[in-house]
Amino acid sequence: MHLRDKLRALYEGDSPEAHRFRYALLVFDVTTIVFIIVSSFLPQSSLVEVIDVVVGLVVLADFSARLAISSSPWRDLLRPTTLADVAAIVSFLAPIVGEGIGFLRILRTVRLLRTYQLLVRLRADSVLFRRNEELIIASVNLGVFIFIMTGFVYQTQHWSNDKINNYVDALYFTMAALTTTGFGDITLTGTVGHLISVVIMIFGVTLFLRLVQVLLRPNKVRYPCPVCGLQRHDRDAIHCKACGTILNIPDEGAV
Repeated sequence: MHLRDKLRALYEGDSPEAHRFRYALLVFDVTTIVFIIVSSFLPQSSLVEVIDVVVGLVVLADFSARLAISSSPWRDLLRPTTLADVAAIVSFLAPIVGEGIGFLRILRTVRLLRTYQLLVRLRADSVLFRRNEELIIASVNLGVFIFIMTGFVYQTQHWSNDKINNYVDALYFTMAALTTTGFGDITLTGTVGHLISVVIMIFGVTLFLRLVQVLLRPNKVRYPCPVCGLQRHDRDAIHCKACGTILNIPDEGAV
């Protein structure tokens, strides 16, 4: 089998091997995020730099494989997740190309739960994910945004702002701005700092309200009506509320 066919079978196939491979990629992404968080509190050392390069090479291999199997690689290059991967690859290789762009590694978080095949597999394998998909995705989106903005706050401010000395300070400001609490003990300076504050308040509050909306919304099940296509129904629904069609919603049984 040609190498491209093997890669396509792993990334897009429906075999047990493909499912295990995509779960392994998810575990790698989560582990990478944990490493980014932990390493932000550690002094720069040769060990951390070596791990950075190794992670960067793995991400580069994943990135190259995705492009190799793509039917429209040039169009895929313009996608936000692809551009985030490019930035992350360069930043993980920062010991080679320069430390000043190392903060861009936080953009790797954009990839988390963005693969369609992985979402389909999680729906099939996990009852918890099926029942709480919107809540989980909304939480991940908010967490990714907080993580990215915390990194930008720290990297753009810790050289010139004596109030931002570490990632905890940056996280504290990000959460205060996102919730519009505005304690005032930490503020961002300069034009860049003010623009970052505006972005956090506008986009962060939007994502936060989306999460609250999902939490307060009555628990629904996602199942497309075969006639009108309505996606969300009550868990015990027998008929579609939009067109009255009899539904046969799969059920895991009594809980």
